[in-house]
Amino acid sequence: MREFQPARRHEELGGEFFDPVRPADFPKTILRHRDQRWAERLGLGALSEEEWVRHFGRFEPLSGSFEQPLALRYHGHQFRSYNPDLGDGRGFLFAQCVDPVDGRLLDFGTKGSGRTPWSRGGDGRLTLKGGVREVLATEMLEALGVYTSKSFSLVETGEELYRGDEPSPTRSAVLVRLSHSHIRIGTFQRLAYLEDPGNLRRLVEYSITNYYPELTDAPDPAAALLERVVKEVARLGAQWIAAGFVHGVLNTDNINITGESFDYGPWRFLPHYDPDFTAAYFDETGLYSFGRQPDTLAWNLTRLAECLVPLSSIEALEPVLNTVWPAFRAELPRQILRRLGLKPRDTERDSAFLSALFGFLNESKAPYEQFFFDWRGGALSAERAARSPAAEFYMRESFRAVADGLEGFAPAAEVNLDHPYFGRERPRTMLIEEMEAVWAPIAERDDWGELARVLGEIAEMREAYGVTV
Repeated sequence: MREFQPARRHEELGGEFFDPVRPADFPKTILRHRDQRWAERLGLGALSEEEWVRHFGRFEPLSGSFEQPLALRYHGHQFRSYNPDLGDGRGFLFAQCVDPVDGRLLDFGTKGSGRTPWSRGGDGRLTLKGGVREVLATEMLEALGVYTSKSFSLVETGEELYRGDEPSPTRSAVLVRLSHSHIRIGTFQRLAYLEDPGNLRRLVEYSITNYYPELTDAPDPAAALLERVVKEVARLGAQWIAAGFVHGVLNTDNINITGESFDYGPWRFLPHYDPDFTAAYFDETGLYSFGRQPDTLAWNLTRLAECLVPLSSIEALEPVLNTVWPAFRAELPRQILRRLGLKPRDTERDSAFLSALFGFLNESKAPYEQFFFDWRGGALSAERAARSPAAEFYMRESFRAVADGLEGFAPAAEVNLDHPYFGRERPRTMLIEEMEAVWAPIAERDDWGELARVLGEIAEMREAYGVTV
């Protein structure tokens, strides 16, 4: 049995980076979800329900980690308007640990754990529906191969909340998010705004030591860190496109330096290819639409580069920043072909295939996830695709170039077409109406059976695609 390996490294940054806070005292703590796979991996799988709730609902410290939670300080651009009054307003860094499998540092961060100095008049709470939505987002994205935070725990907290965007009063919850970093682009922006090069240098050193130790001896640490963050964030953008996912709120405080997708509010999955598809009703200009996500990530990375100038130089950082789009263009074919279970070939041919594919998806409006499901393994799935509910789309003239392209790929070793999941007629999807169908029985009669059933289907999909903890 693995042993839990606690850590408290974030404290090493010093008090300028966080505020010690106390969690809210909730009227109730009812466990609604726990990620047992990751709990087992980290040596927490044997916790009883009572012990789990004490730690992840009442926030009794995990032995060896922080004695008191830390509300992290950061700034950020929100819809490209700079806001110096951000920070953890309804969450905190509860604990850290070292992954006993790969030795990487992990954070336990919260959402809905109460007011902090950065709450800005908010109540510091999370709706239960918001928590359920985050569980569904992270489980789906993980199964689809997106590098995402995990919804480690969801505890209902027994309060009535009033929100303008859903029927009120509504139920409350606290979520614990497991991720590899809560250091955001906005963390760097705050120090640049305060003109604090000493702590900026300390943050770069901490980031390299804990997340990218292979960069320890780099002659220009700031430029080396930027280069690595560019690579990781470009990969994330390609993964979102391959998954047909729209995050919805790509502010600089929602992009972390490990390139890990996190903090899910008004997310959506595409019904069909549509570059203008938006997730947030308040995104009136489509700034964070599906097709503009890569551009937004590039814009955010530019903000990070600006912060690092005092520690490096424009001459050193600009060439690194110019690798953003080449990195994304190189990563997108890899992620699309990974979803299709096909082996990459060469850049020219793979790029040509992607042009044909997205041309077809745009013209036909074929169901996005259904296409990737139907053509898993490429030509190996031709008969299966012919029986698909979407088969009529594959008879169009615009599909001919896609079909010809698929013929030229060999299946990857992990194609796994014998898995029962690929015997289904339709893939597991999570469109907005499906998410609402999961929530409805919970809201109406406290029936959690549909959520359990859907999570079981997602687990089957995750297994079919070979995603492991």
